[in-house]
Amino acid sequence: MIAFSWLPVKSTLLIVSCCFCFSFNLKAQITDDKANDFAKADSMAALYPNHSLINLKELADKLTNPLDTDVDKFRAIFRWVCDNIESDYSFYVKNKAKREKLNDKPEELEQWNTQSNPYFFRRLLHDHKTICSGYAYLVKELCFQAGITCKIIDGYGRTVDANIGGTGIPNHSWNAVYLANQWYLCDATWSSGVIDSEQKQFISQFDEAYFLAPPALFVRNHYPLDTAWTFLKEKPTLHQFLNGPLIYKKLFPYNASPVYPETFTAIATKGEKFSFRFNKGSGLEIKKVELQLVQGSRTISVYPKLYTDTEGLTTIDYVFAHKGTYVVHILFNGDYVFTYTVTVSSR
Repeated sequence: MIAFSWLPVKSTLLIVSCCFCFSFNLKAQITDDKANDFAKADSMAALYPNHSLINLKELADKLTNPLDTDVDKFRAIFRWVCDNIESDYSFYVKNKAKREKLNDKPEELEQWNTQSNPYFFRRLLHDHKTICSGYAYLVKELCFQAGITCKIIDGYGRTVDANIGGTGIPNHSWNAVYLANQWYLCDATWSSGVIDSEQKQFISQFDEAYFLAPPALFVRNHYPLDTAWTFLKEKPTLHQFLNGPLIYKKLFPYNASPVYPETFTAIATKGEKFSFRFNKGSGLEIKKVELQLVQGSRTISVYPKLYTDTEGLTTIDYVFAHKGTYVVHILFNGDYVFTYTVTVSSR
């Protein structure tokens, strides 16, 4: 019988609760020409669907030996993991509930991790299903077998239903990889697909956005426990991270970012113009703008025009006609890009 040399025997892997990307739409998300740049590496990953994980050295060699550079080798590893490992939604739900319940009880939390490890690894090994800790662990171990330096980074993941305000809960794991004398960030969990928000099931759908992503954008929804792994000179505080506007992966290739409101929650006055302002980045062509205004079960869509203000920022104006609290989703060309909560009051 082949020994599982990659399976920790005495140590306990930190199984964080792991947030998922929930999808409002399920369209293909490849937005630049990365796929063309990595065509050979992607073709190597496609040669070995559902390959066994019992011998990771064998798998790593198959994926990387025909490739010349560490960048291409890492791409083949990353792409294989994203295409062949599924998010385990049922375990995610159970683990999330446990970790939230035991957040202030470290000894009981450690005991839960210890108890969960055998199931966690069996599910990954035999069923190719896991949560973010498993994605990050598998990427790291395949990189080790290929001679590539790769780290697991634990921290806070931010989505529409996780780490919005409050004090935050560490709930996600991703990777940092050292390529061509430089560190890069990537997230195989969020690149592998999305959870259908209605069916509560995983939809396999490779996405370029979290492969070697720009650190300044990556930190918008990934905040490491050790902030050195942001790779930023000016690091946001945890408070800023938890309370900033939500930015979605569609904008990552363009280096676009929100400027105003500066926080996720904003205050507007009924009957007065309210402006959403952002840095457009480069290469982003916006053909259609949509504001989705959500109050409870009611959603209204409006289609304002864009303009460039005196500071060179791309701006959307809207006048709220009624008081109340709105969740405001901003869409470009049918894709979600920003989300805010706006409370509208009288003068």
